[in-house]
Amino acid sequence: MPESRYSFAPSNSEFSGVRTFAEQVEHLAAANYQLAAATLGEHPPAGTDRETAPDFVKTKAQVMDYLKGSFTRLHRAAAALNENNMDDPIPSKGNRTRLLMLIDAVVHSSNHYGQMVEYLRMNNIVPPASR
Repeated sequence: MPESRYSFAPSNSEFSGVRTFAEQVEHLAAANYQLAAATLGEHPPAGTDRETAPDFVKTKAQVMDYLKGSFTRLHRAAAALNENNMDDPIPSKGNRTRLLMLIDAVVHSSNHYGQMVEYLRMNNIVPPASR
């Protein structure tokens, strides 16, 4: 999505109030940071508690850096998972396990990827995976 369309959100009545493209990406990244932090027993970065990017993330480059950093954190969380700790409950997450946190990250990413694909198509852009 070009930076000029990062503020795009469907506007038909059935889509009223949905996230912009940038907000979709920011939300996904914030959730990734939260899920990785829970898996690792750490605190997520400041500003992710609203499930959006911190206020300083504004440009496409900053949004993409924030997203890439979230996947780097998820990779670290996945690398820390093993047979001895994958079923450890996380009390702050309703005793869901560390493994479930990472499964949630995959499911959540897939959901928002699908939404972003629709936003691209609404802007006559063929998604990279469809080229």
